[in-house]
Amino acid sequence: MPTNLDLPISDTARPGGLLLIDKPQGFTSSDVVAIARRALHTKCIGHSGTLDPMATGLLILLIERQATRLQNQFLKLPKTYRATLQLGSATDTWDADGSVVQTLPVPPLTLAQIQQAAQQLTGRVRQQIPSFSAKKINGRKMYDLAREGQPVADRFNEVEIFSWTDWQFNAPAEISFTLHCACGTYVRSLAFMLAQALGTSGHLTALRRLNIGPFSVENAFDGAKLKTAPRAEIVKLLQAPIL
Repeated sequence: MPTNLDLPISDTARPGGLLLIDKPQGFTSSDVVAIARRALHTKCIGHSGTLDPMATGLLILLIERQATRLQNQFLKLPKTYRATLQLGSATDTWDADGSVVQTLPVPPLTLAQIQQAAQQLTGRVRQQIPSFSAKKINGRKMYDLAREGQPVADRFNEVEIFSWTDWQFNAPAEISFTLHCACGTYVRSLAFMLAQALGTSGHLTALRRLNIGPFSVENAFDGAKLKTAPRAEIVKLLQAPIL
């Protein structure tokens, strides 16, 4: 029996609602919004939380006022990510898009040691906000300030980390995991902190968002096809904005 989340919005009405997108690598969240605006012939589109250009996975677009007015509710939903951490080198962005700024040896590790370190980064965690992030300072995004070489004091926030699961350790230096967390979490920050806790440094080489609240990337439309898909086809994918 279909749920409210499965009910499409008629393409005879003004198209609005939720559009689940599987964001391709190399696109910013703003890129996807801009493409969707052109595809649907509307300016009224927001999203439910930024994904970094390197990251792939679920991005929920909020189409027209009936959805955008609920943006804060969608932003607060918990999220699930699959990530890969490379130990031994840190970049200025804490992911593979950055330049290496530190190299440290990787001590001999066991999966049990890695899981124990992650357990110390579970619950309420104070994390540093990456300097290359969309967080705004006096109306300007931190990554713009970082690219201009402007000094910015470290900023931190507290987040809730629910669990680290589905571990895979490719010794000596590659760790993959699934992270279940509250909104506001920077997975690259947590991964960098995990590397530090293990006595070395590190950066993310892969990041994919699997879930936002009850919504799954398995039900998302391939973002690489958004430019060329017929408008009528996209409209049929819209879902009622009900949590």
